[in-house]
Amino acid sequence: MDHRGEFRRAALGLGIPDDEISRFGRHLRLSIGLSPVGDGVPVGHIGGLPRLPVGMEWPSAENIPLPLLLSVDCAALPGVDGFDLPADGTLLFFVHQQLDHEDRSGRYARVVHVPDGTETVVAEAPGPDCVRERLDVRAELGAELPLWLRERDEDEDWHEFWEDLGWEDMSPFQQRLARYMEQDLPHLDELRALAHDLWPSDAAVSLGGYVDDEVIGGIAEQTLAGREKEGKIPSIPIAQWPSRLEEERHRLADEWISLARESRAYEEYRTSFVIRHDDLAAARVGKALAVTGFEAP
Repeated sequence: MDHRGEFRRAALGLGIPDDEISRFGRHLRLSIGLSPVGDGVPVGHIGGLPRLPVGMEWPSAENIPLPLLLSVDCAALPGVDGFDLPADGTLLFFVHQQLDHEDRSGRYARVVHVPDGTETVVAEAPGPDCVRERLDVRAELGAELPLWLRERDEDEDWHEFWEDLGWEDMSPFQQRLARYMEQDLPHLDELRALAHDLWPSDAAVSLGGYVDDEVIGGIAEQTLAGREKEGKIPSIPIAQWPSRLEEERHRLADEWISLARESRAYEEYRTSFVIRHDDLAAARVGKALAVTGFEAP
């Protein structure tokens, strides 16, 4: 389905200029929400047992089995422009959330693609601790925007910070963003509302869309520090670090995409799998990074 065409036609019907719709559309991403409720044919399941290729051992790290977080049938998912999932086969997401949260090396998470035509069998669990309750899930689309374009209710902390800044307190980069929103997207509120009206989603797990800000922030910090250490960029003065980090985070948000992430829940672990666009397009799902956090009140 031509989702961008659908959005453009609806926005034109509201009297919004075509060039502004195009500018907004460059930032709009659709994610695939997976929920155990609703109508439709199941496209996968949270938890449960995976179907593994015959002869393949259950994924593990240092002899510790990794529980199955999610299994999805790629061919059953709705197509989304810019989200280059494998056209067929099954994607399996494994993670030991407690150890992944404590270790941060990525060794306790794995993404496996099982192509169509592979002889598979329902794997026998190595132990009860690596099997979560199975919940079949159905797919729906959701609209996503980068953090700086979201409306206030979506992220109170971010927008309270943004709105408290006077013009003279903003970095040159923040001033560019503010001018862009004011001058180039005068119908921003209407465009945001339209996108969320067309594709609302409150799913337990989402595929695609933007990487969580705290995750892309960590990648940006490591990237800048690594480039500094290797002499690829001049040393960044401490006073300039926050602004440079924000700019790098903004740049990397276009380079990376969320492969799968759990919704926020208090007092529970939640894992995000993220990947570069070019690695996903080349089906190098093994290069996905996993970041597990723990949400506390």
